[in-house]
Amino acid sequence: MLLRLLVAALLVFAVPAVAQEAALSAKQAEAVKKLIRDFLVENPEAIVDALEAYQEKQRLAAEAEGKRAMAERKKDIYEDPASPVGGNPKGDVTLVEFFDYNCSYCKSAHDGVVKTVKDDGKVRLIYKEFPILGPASVVAARAALASVKQKKYSEYQDALMRLKGGLSEDAIFKTAQSVGLNVEQLKADMADKSIDEALAKTRDLARALGINGTPGFVIGEHIVPGAVPPATLKQWIADARAKPKKG
Repeated sequence: MLLRLLVAALLVFAVPAVAQEAALSAKQAEAVKKLIRDFLVENPEAIVDALEAYQEKQRLAAEAEGKRAMAERKKDIYEDPASPVGGNPKGDVTLVEFFDYNCSYCKSAHDGVVKTVKDDGKVRLIYKEFPILGPASVVAARAALASVKQKKYSEYQDALMRLKGGLSEDAIFKTAQSVGLNVEQLKADMADKSIDEALAKTRDLARALGINGTPGFVIGEHIVPGAVPPATLKQWIADARAKPKKG
């Protein structure tokens, strides 16, 4: 009851003076402020509860916005020809991954993603190059997309994900050579404007889906801004497979 009174008092202050029929006197206003201070001092858990409620409200709003974006950007998510495809291209379930080669969380999740997709055998994996962790990340993403022309994307993407130590241009091109890429041709292909367009489109899509960091995943009805344990990934694959296809 006291909390309700406090909220009511706060609402009074939030209403413009012109809309109030009876404004509080200075003495009354000070009494209300003291009441609020005293309540919060005696019940600090109320602050925590309020913050948790606010965070949950924000989470639900973001989730709703993400689902709306999934419906509106379905083609960009699942049918963008600029996004390389791995796993089983004819799989009955699609997993979409947004990643950065400089991201330690992406690298730690990589083996689990690869093994899950391979063991299942019917998962289509869409790669979304999302370089957000510095200039070297951008170079690596451009090189990876350029490697598509030499039909070496999957091998190169995997090698870059397993690369130890800091990401540098030297390491990026040495890794390219190690998987059989023609490095000079790769550098030339990296200048293609279509790569700029692909990266810009992925950034815009990630923003719309609420994916602001890496890794980020889309599967079934789930948008996951963060690493996914293999067990969870397997469960979501099973859920997506069990859900009847629309249309």
